Formats: sequence, structure tokens, C-alpha cells
Amino acid sequence: MKPFFPRTVPRKDKRPALGAVLFAALHACGLIATTLLLTWGLFILFFLAIGGFSFDGLMHQLANLASRYVAADPDRIANFRTVVLVSHLLLSGAVIVLRRHALLPKMEAYHG
Repeated sequence: MKPFFPRTVPRKDKRPALGAVLFAALHACGLIATTLLLTWGLFILFFLAIGGFSFDGLMHQLANLASRYVAADPDRIANFRTVVLVSHLLLSGAVIVLRRHALLPKMEAYHG
């Protein structure tokens, strides 16, 4: 009687299996996407907080920011972009530190 599952042959080369590499890449993409969404959510929470936790206040703050951005000269726009980039990097770093348990994929979940 033949076994249901074929015997696995040990790999002779030292390259990782394609499935494991794809699994790690998918995990990294998921980590980056969720970190990005959490960071954007923190920006929205900030504007919601300075708007008094009301939808009208949030829209008022965003309209104020947009009108000042449109009226700004190129130097101020460059400074604003730098501030947003640095704050985004700091928030992303903080989110990643708080989610450090999710950095490495659980390879036990992969059965390939």
C-alpha cells in the first residue's frame, strides 16, 4: 500500500523554498500596509481631536489647513512637506515599535 503523502526529499541546495520567500514577502507587504493605515488614522485622530471630536470641527480644521497650504509660497510648502514627512516617519516608527511582536512571520503557519 502506497502512503497517501509522498516522501519529502531533502533539499540539496541551500536556497530557501520559493513558498517561504513569498510568504515572507506577503507578510512584509501586510505589515507595511497596516502600518501605513494606522499612521494615517493617527493623523485623522489628531485633526479630529483639535476639531473638538466632531465631524464639523474635523472638516473645519482640514479646510483651514488646505486653504493655508494653497496660499503658501513654495518655501513654506517645502517646509510643510518636510514636517509631514518627518512626523509620518516618527509615527510609523512608533507604530512599528508598538507592533514589534508582528514583525517576524510565524513560520509555523506556513505548511509548504
